[in-house]
Amino acid sequence: MPTEADPVVGHWYRHTDRGQIFQVVAFDEEEGLVEMQNFDGDLEETDLSTWYTMNIEVCEEPEDWTGPMDNVQRDDLGYTEP
Repeated sequence: MPTEADPVVGHWYRHTDRGQIFQVVAFDEEEGLVEMQNFDGDLEETDLSTWYTMNIEVCEEPEDWTGPMDNVQRDDLGYTEP
């Protein structure tokens, strides 16, 4: 089912048909472009009209949201357990 959720920078979304999660990292309202970063780090860009045809839903950020980030040490996140 196409989404009614607006793209919001910093929010996480899930493709309901694929289960893949991603975060909106940029949104240019003037140009109508949404930039998304998949959990595995890949960047994608889509236009706003395509966004609203996608089968996605808002979701919680993953427990370990550092998946797409390079060089993040566990200690940098404030985790206390090994």
